[in-house]
Amino acid sequence: MSKLPVISARELELILFHLGFKRKRQVGSHVLFQHSDGRATVVPCHAGEDIGRGLLRKILRDVQVEPEEYLKLRRAVL
Repeated sequence: MSKLPVISARELELILFHLGFKRKRQVGSHVLFQHSDGRATVVPCHAGEDIGRGLLRKILRDVQVEPEEYLKLRRAVL
């Protein structure tokens, strides 16, 4: 298992859009992304802060994407 790179909330949002997720709603700085097949996750969008590795791993589990697939997507989208 490789270490996941730290990523900003905006970059993660672009990857989620690429996967077919849409912004459902926002409460404060937390944005709910939902896919048409029912998968959903919440991403904290705090200005100037990155998403940590642990939280990123949790979000990937929520959207059912393996870390290796995420790394390929990150290279393709960003």
